[in-house]
Amino acid sequence: MHNNKTIELTKRLVACESVTPADAGCQDVIRAELEPYGFVCIDMPFGDTKNLWCSRGNIGPHFVFAGHTDVVPPGEITSWRSDPFMPTLHDGKLYGRGVADMKGGIAAMIVAVQEFVNANPDFPGIISFLITSDEEGPAHNGTIKVLEELKKDNIKIDWCLVGEPVSQSLLADTMKLGSRGSLHGDIVFTGKQGHVGHANRAQNPAHKTLMALNSLTSIKWDEDSEDFPATSLQITRLHSDSGAENVIPETLNCRFNLRFGPQLTPESIKQKICAVLDSEQNLPYEIKWRVSGVPYLSKRGRLTKIALQVINDHRQVSPEVRSVGGTSDARFIVQEMGCETLELGLMDTTMHEINEHADCDDLVALTRIYSQILDGLFF
Repeated sequence: MHNNKTIELTKRLVACESVTPADAGCQDVIRAELEPYGFVCIDMPFGDTKNLWCSRGNIGPHFVFAGHTDVVPPGEITSWRSDPFMPTLHDGKLYGRGVADMKGGIAAMIVAVQEFVNANPDFPGIISFLITSDEEGPAHNGTIKVLEELKKDNIKIDWCLVGEPVSQSLLADTMKLGSRGSLHGDIVFTGKQGHVGHANRAQNPAHKTLMALNSLTSIKWDEDSEDFPATSLQITRLHSDSGAENVIPETLNCRFNLRFGPQLTPESIKQKICAVLDSEQNLPYEIKWRVSGVPYLSKRGRLTKIALQVINDHRQVSPEVRSVGGTSDARFIVQEMGCETLELGLMDTTMHEINEHADCDDLVALTRIYSQILDGLFF
């Protein structure tokens, strides 16, 4: 097991300290793995982002594996069981930053394609890889820029599989065809600073805003649907500090995020939030908004059907096809190319966490799933 090629390739990728937007040599490893199998690999850098487009074949249906080599920062190094960029095996699991999100998925893609090409050197179609180092960051110079260039060259995509970790309890128990939108808000409430001993002369923003903030978190925005879970507002930062323990602060900062389905719009959400704030608290406030994604839903077609069948046969699991979790570059692929786009990968339970890891058996099984999906699509 420890010598399995997918596991070994994952270890090589994890050893590259590719904290977003750095690639740190990952794409050189990928290129070296694919070129001997007939792939033409093209570097497509934009700004501080490295992108790699690798393609094999000229005629027939076009399948793309998409992924990212960048990872989130490791956090407090001393909290890890081992160095996050020195991949370590323990009790059948591989530990390291990016193992789950998503270097293990990339390794499984590559090994699956190598096995498929070895067995089917004249397969009737095109297989490509779209790899970026700007998915965990602002995503301005990554997948979206590559897609713009592909469209200029009239390159069409029929199917795309994004290897994000979306499994919930068991490998491949969940697949995603879409994602909710993402709206960020940053509010600054302004009260009046004063001495804690003379609270009647001050306006404490932490006290004045509690009821309004509780109301925002209690709003029932919509209902669960077949494709999207219900929307909720989540506070991600609440901060108020005067710098002294006996002084009531003047301001309170609150950051929040909503993941919302297609029945809502950013404008309708903004209006509702401002209406609650205006009616339930009497402090002046300023709010800044940022939309980092809009809801999307890919069509269900041949790729989804084959993936469901492969997983059912191979894993004896009937995957749930639902738009849970966070956003990914799949949103750009659906919006720009209009192709059937499926997210399917490892467990999401330790992504972005201290001691991120993946089960070695899952890495091997995911490779087999990807390989069988290719068999089903082209034959």
